[in-house]
Amino acid sequence: MAMRMYDLILKKRNGGSLSKEEIEYFVNGYTRGEIPDYQVSALMMAIYFQKMTDEETLDLTLAMADSGDKLDLSEIKGIKADKHSTGGVGDKTSLVLAPMIAALGLKMAKMSGRGLGHTGGTIDKLESFPGFRTALSEDEFIRNVSEVGMAITGQTGNLAPADKKMYALRDVTATVDNISLIASSIMSKKLAAGADVIVLDVKTGSGAFMKEEKDAFRLAEEMVQIGTGAGKKTVAVVSDMDQPLGYAVGNILEVIEAVDTLRGKGPKDLYELCEALGSCILTEAGAASDRMTAEKMLREVISSGAALEKFAEFIRAQGGDDAFVYEPEKLLQVKEIHDVRSEKSGYVFRILSDEIGTASMLLGGGRQTKDSVIDLSVGIVLKKKVGDYVEAGESLAVIYSNSGEKTKEAEERILASISISDTKPPVRPFIKGIVAAHK
Repeated sequence: MAMRMYDLILKKRNGGSLSKEEIEYFVNGYTRGEIPDYQVSALMMAIYFQKMTDEETLDLTLAMADSGDKLDLSEIKGIKADKHSTGGVGDKTSLVLAPMIAALGLKMAKMSGRGLGHTGGTIDKLESFPGFRTALSEDEFIRNVSEVGMAITGQTGNLAPADKKMYALRDVTATVDNISLIASSIMSKKLAAGADVIVLDVKTGSGAFMKEEKDAFRLAEEMVQIGTGAGKKTVAVVSDMDQPLGYAVGNILEVIEAVDTLRGKGPKDLYELCEALGSCILTEAGAASDRMTAEKMLREVISSGAALEKFAEFIRAQGGDDAFVYEPEKLLQVKEIHDVRSEKSGYVFRILSDEIGTASMLLGGGRQTKDSVIDLSVGIVLKKKVGDYVEAGESLAVIYSNSGEKTKEAEERILASISISDTKPPVRPFIKGIVAAHK
C-alpha cells in the first residue's frame, strides 16, 4: 500500500513512532518538492509536542544526510577530524584548534558557514587575509587537507538539502526548539561532510543557543548518540558562554587573538577550550593514549611554533597573504579607538555575552540580515572578565569603530551589559563536562 503523508502526521500526533521507511519517505518527498510545506509543518509540530525516540532521531539524521551530496574523503590518508560549535560570542576556536591538530599530523577537514548575528563566521574571519579563498572546489579541498593537513571552506555543493529546507520551515513555524530536531539538523551536515572523528563544542549560558546547562548536556548527549549510531567517533565538550570567549569580539580582532593564542600568549579560556577539544580528537583518533598525553602534545606544538607555522601554511595554500599571520594588527583599519570606562569600582560580577555581541553587530561587525556587508575591522576588546577588579574610571573595554554615532550606541550597550559588585562572584568551571559515547 502506498504511503500517505496524512497517515504519518496522524501517527505522530497520536504519539506513535515513525519507521525508518516512513521517515525516508517524508524527507525525500519534501526535498523533491512532492510533499507540501503545510503537511511537513504539521508533522514538525506533532514532533515538537510528541518528541522523537533515539531511533527516530538517528533515522531522521541519516535521511537528511543522504538527501544530497556527500563528501568522500576516503582518498585522504589517515584519520579525518571535524569540529562543530553551537556558536557563541568571540568564538574563534577553529582558527586555533585546526592548526594545532594539523601540526600533529592529523587531518582537519572543516566546512564552515558565514555567521548570521553578532560577528562573522569562521569564513568571514579568514577573509580578513587579503587574497584568501574560502570557496574551494571539492578536489582542492581534498588536496589541501591531504597536503597541508587542514582546509576550511564555505559550504560547497548540495550538502543535506533536506535540512536547509526543513530548518527554514521550522524557523517560521515555531518548531526550532526541539532537541531531536536541533541535533539531527547539526549532525546531518556533519555526517555528509565525511570526517571519521567529530568533536562538538556545545556552549551554554547567556551568549549561547542553549541558555540552561541541563539543555546543553541533553543536546550534547543526543548528538554524540547520533554520531556514534552513524559509525563516527563523536565527543562533545560543554563549555561556558556566560561571557564572551577570550577578550576580542569582531572579525580581525578575533584573528589577532587567535594568532596570539597560537603564539602561546592568548587568553586562558580560549586555550583551555582548544586543549579540551584537541585532546578529545587526539584520543578518539588513537594518536594519544590518554588526555594528559594529548594535552602535552598540544602544548608542544604551541611552544615550538609549529602550530603558528601550520596556520601560515594554511593561509598561503588558500591564496591568502601569510605575512599578516605574523603581523595581524596591520589588517586593522578603523577611524576610532574608544575606551569604555567603568562608572564605579568593584568586581565584574556579570557580563551579558549576547549584549556584547549585539554591540559588535551594531558597529558593523556582524550580519543583521543575510545580505548585510560586514566591516571586518570593527569590534570590541574586553579589558576585564568576570571576577576581575576594576577601579572607577578604569577601562572595561575598547571599541574599534568607523562611526562616532555607532560608538556611542555600542558604549551604552556595553556599560548596561557589565554589572559591577562589591562582592567577588563565585568561580565557576569554564569546561562544564565532556560527553563521550557509552562504551
